[in-house]
Amino acid sequence: MFRRFKEDVGMVFDRDPAARNVLEIITCYPGLQAIWFHRFAHGLWNKGLRFLARLLSHVNRLFTGVEIHPGAQIGRRFFIDHGAGVVIGETSDIGDDVTIYQGVVLGGVSLKKGKRHPTIGSKVVIGAGGIILGPVHIGEGCQIGAGSVVVTDIPPYTTAIGIPAKPAGKHLIKQPVDLNHHLIPDPVKETLDLLTRRIKKLEEKIEGLIDKKRVATTGIRTKEQNR
Repeated sequence: MFRRFKEDVGMVFDRDPAARNVLEIITCYPGLQAIWFHRFAHGLWNKGLRFLARLLSHVNRLFTGVEIHPGAQIGRRFFIDHGAGVVIGETSDIGDDVTIYQGVVLGGVSLKKGKRHPTIGSKVVIGAGGIILGPVHIGEGCQIGAGSVVVTDIPPYTTAIGIPAKPAGKHLIKQPVDLNHHLIPDPVKETLDLLTRRIKKLEEKIEGLIDKKRVATTGIRTKEQNR
């Protein structure tokens, strides 16, 4: 148990440069406190003490602002930064070394019993306000852009952004957790830039054709053509 506690504290030091000492981490990080609450609630849930588990998860929400259903499966070194507004549904399954930010929702889209919440692979980063709905699978090492809404599977090591979220490119992770989620490509901007360049080339071609027609009909050449 002490080894797990030490691992949790070390994880915060690794992922938050604002962390200064152990006492501050224990007392001032609601995301970490929420995970500790959840471990107790999850243990009660697995033992069949469902009411007590739900009650403890409700206390967790009141105390930390993070709502985690006690049935959710969460791996090691799971980091919730800031924490406010985070919701994790009952059948969510989260791998190791996952990082999420405030306002993230792992929600369900079905009234039927069974698997209805997302499965999150290891080393995934979900930006603030990211929403993942239904029994979709987010592959290992994915980055989900802030404010994105994911309703389909995302392959491993892929950046996804938008509403609904679409793959915006592949990337490699060269460290245990890639926190450079602010460097997410913008496919809309890239498309607009490409269209702008193509339009400019077409305008140059049209101007060239107009100049050639003018010379053919009038015999007058422009200064540029005389050079």
